[in-house]
Amino acid sequence: MTQFKTIERLRDACLSLPAGDEDAAQQAAARQNTLTKPPGSLGRLEQAAIFLARWQGRHLPRLETLHVLVFAGSHGVTARGVSAFPAEVTAQMVANFSAGGAAVNQLARQAGATLTVTPLDIERPTADFTQAPAMTEAEFLAAVQTGYDAVPEQANLVALGEMGIGNTTAAAAVAAALLGGRGADWVGRGTGVDDAGLTRKAEAVDAGLACHGTMLSDPLAALRCVGGREIAAMFGALLAARRKRIPVLLDGFVCGAAAATLASLNGAGLAHALAAHVSAEPGHRKLLAALGMVPLLDLDMRLGEASGACLAINVLRGAVACHNGMATFAEAGVSDG
Repeated sequence: MTQFKTIERLRDACLSLPAGDEDAAQQAAARQNTLTKPPGSLGRLEQAAIFLARWQGRHLPRLETLHVLVFAGSHGVTARGVSAFPAEVTAQMVANFSAGGAAVNQLARQAGATLTVTPLDIERPTADFTQAPAMTEAEFLAAVQTGYDAVPEQANLVALGEMGIGNTTAAAAVAAALLGGRGADWVGRGTGVDDAGLTRKAEAVDAGLACHGTMLSDPLAALRCVGGREIAAMFGALLAARRKRIPVLLDGFVCGAAAATLASLNGAGLAHALAAHVSAEPGHRKLLAALGMVPLLDLDMRLGEASGACLAINVLRGAVACHNGMATFAEAGVSDG
């Protein structure tokens, strides 16, 4: 079992990542050219099928064992009035997940996926990142390890999501640290803050950037200093999926901050991931553009919880159904011109 006992060991794991199966991808692409349709007429469904083939290592991909992994964390920065909801809502929503009452419960069930919700010390918020690093090195590595260990070995696909009051502020701070800009460039209304709350969010991000200064030039330090446990756990899960060659669906802005950390460490780090959707949080569209990722869906959602990722599973199911089930021109006795 991989254990991240030091930051440098974690960094080494991010720098040495396996590639996908190009033979499987080429076979899948060749099959697409024989199916009873004009070449390219299914657009991104064709690309999605080839993507899945590459990372599953089979020219006929499967979507039988699907896992939705949601991580929950509490944030000390909420004391600065950056959310429309109090910090205790994080624990209350985790209880709601357990009772089956959240949106992601319905959407994961509808998508035919197994949902796992992992709370990370939600009774103990991270430090206020405007005053101190959000996590110590030990706390950060523990959160990354939790996410890494949560990825099942035999999954056909993993979808990542989160819950944490205050975490859009943390995600904005991570994005600003990794990609540049100030708080106002990255914050959005999150849980629905008013104009004054939006200003407080931007000020909190700027204060965090100023507090940690040049330390933030290191992506792992940036995630530790201004991120959150659930963001670190998603980062760990994304890394584990890559090392196990499991394709990933990324959810919204907060998940995108975790992904941007891996991409900042390794330019090919997100080759196994697709952006499920673009959220209504304005920083997410900018973040995806910086990562060169085009979302599968644009539904004006901003819930988190892997809700958008669950919906995108259905798109991938359509891609696999067409790829695996359509007749070839030869099988159907149709002239291919």
